[in-house]
Amino acid sequence: MAKMVLQGKDGSQAACIESSVTNGQSVELPAVQGVAAAIAAGALILSGASAAMAGGKPGASHASPGFVEVMWWFQGLAMNGMYSVNYPGIYRSFTKNFGFSMGLVSWGTMQTTIDSFRKSTGGNVTDNNYEYLKNATLQFEDGSTASPSSSIKRLAIRSLDYVLPRQLDGITTSVNGTTSTSASTSQESKLVSGIQAYTEQLTVPDANAFMTILLVFAIVLAVVVVGILLFKVILEAWALFGTFPKSLTTFRKEYWRIMAQTITTLVMLLYGVWVLYCIFQFRNGDSWAAKALAGITLTLFTVLLAFWSWKIWHVAHKMKKLSGDTSALYENKETWKKYKLFYENYKRQYWWLFMPFIIYMFAKGCVLAGGDGHGMVQSIGQLAIESLMLILLLWNRPYDRKSGNWINIIIQVVRVLSVVCIMVFVEEFGIAKTTQTITGVVLIVVQATLTGILAILIAVNAIINCCKENPHRKRRKAAEKASRGDIDEAFLMEVRDKNGVQRHTKDLSGSTLGYDDVRAQAHANRSSRYGVVRSESQDPLVSHGQATLTKKGYHSVSQDVTADLTPQQSYSDLSREPRLPNLDFGHQRGQPGRHY
Repeated sequence: MAKMVLQGKDGSQAACIESSVTNGQSVELPAVQGVAAAIAAGALILSGASAAMAGGKPGASHASPGFVEVMWWFQGLAMNGMYSVNYPGIYRSFTKNFGFSMGLVSWGTMQTTIDSFRKSTGGNVTDNNYEYLKNATLQFEDGSTASPSSSIKRLAIRSLDYVLPRQLDGITTSVNGTTSTSASTSQESKLVSGIQAYTEQLTVPDANAFMTILLVFAIVLAVVVVGILLFKVILEAWALFGTFPKSLTTFRKEYWRIMAQTITTLVMLLYGVWVLYCIFQFRNGDSWAAKALAGITLTLFTVLLAFWSWKIWHVAHKMKKLSGDTSALYENKETWKKYKLFYENYKRQYWWLFMPFIIYMFAKGCVLAGGDGHGMVQSIGQLAIESLMLILLLWNRPYDRKSGNWINIIIQVVRVLSVVCIMVFVEEFGIAKTTQTITGVVLIVVQATLTGILAILIAVNAIINCCKENPHRKRRKAAEKASRGDIDEAFLMEVRDKNGVQRHTKDLSGSTLGYDDVRAQAHANRSSRYGVVRSESQDPLVSHGQATLTKKGYHSVSQDVTADLTPQQSYSDLSREPRLPNLDFGHQRGQPGRHY
């Protein structure tokens, strides 16, 4: 800002002229938006690849940062531009680059359709519509101006002789304590601040903001549902004419579950933004139909997340009652597939952390929308919320991977510092313009640096996933190797006692005892303990087919058994099968008789 003060001879202020001065540069560039969108797309591809490689295996966490984490970070940057404070122009233009993460899309056809809908349902579209906004000049509380259809206007100081006869945009004059701001002769000037200022910079009327997000959500939802159903049809046709990969079998059988989980993920992704714009819609009024839709959708989303939270808590409580812990949430395959999207990246003892995070998103939206127009209330409330979340992350470090803990803690630290810096812009604190501008530049550097770090981490994770061995193939090969090892060990396994010490350690390689000597010794021991024991020699099978142990080893029973038989004996005589005795019914001994 440039300021010219005219003073009288007595030192009193007679007049004051202020004007915005810029160097013609801005960080509101299509390239910045393109890079941010590319980072989000890369995170989406990486998250999809990680999910495919995990294959539904219980307990498999994903690398950070994922798509949801990146989108939440971009949403946080966009929300930083919605406070009712006097932002430096450079930081205001920086936050505009991330409006796409909140679903704020400036599509002319969509906006005119929403205007018609609002007009037919009691909305005021006199000076709050798309066509009016395109031709308006937005004026902020610090005196700077911007056009929704172009970058922030570049103004330059001209000579006093040139300024006085003509009125230019952004000129503020003060004479004898009376302040007035010049208006444009060619465009309507509109004073904006807070959430309204952010949305209308993106050529989205503030009364259209909620309906814009609703339509974008509906379009994305339709694309997801149609895409899943189309892929299901392709798989069915593929199955009729050929054999598709086994990895697609789960999708074919459980596509309804995948669809439901995808929709729930979308709700989680936009829940904080949804709370923000629903409450903003309630406060601003306008169309009764828009307010009704805001109330219905907010209730549905909240009930959906509350139901999943209760369901997981109920399952965990039941598991803990039966087995003493909740490890089955990660180990049971069916339970994991149903509920993993809420707690898959958390440690087992911190599975419940998704519930405080839902409350955290709800509280952020309520404070920012409810405190619109009161920058101090917004900044203090947000600082308290962000600080509590940072304390929770530092205290528990709940993420399963160390990288996930550090990345999310760093992101949360930057969020807290960002709110502290935004408090510098609060008008009530009366901080100098120069300090505010420097703070804005520092904010841009810190937040842009962290965004670049996230992009690098996404690239590194992608390289790691491409180079490392497929975990399922690795586990399968390990299982096959272990199976072969078990078979080999079964033949070589030695009997050990409960302490793992071999029971039979005596070396028999130099023994002179044969099998018969050992058997006789054992027979004697049994006779001494149990009395008379039938001799094994009474059993023809043992006596004729026994194996003898020489110093060189065993002689198998099955080898040359018939060689020891007499001509009168047959192999069947050695059998243990029962048979009737030979009885003599009245015949003389020695005479032929019938045998039964």
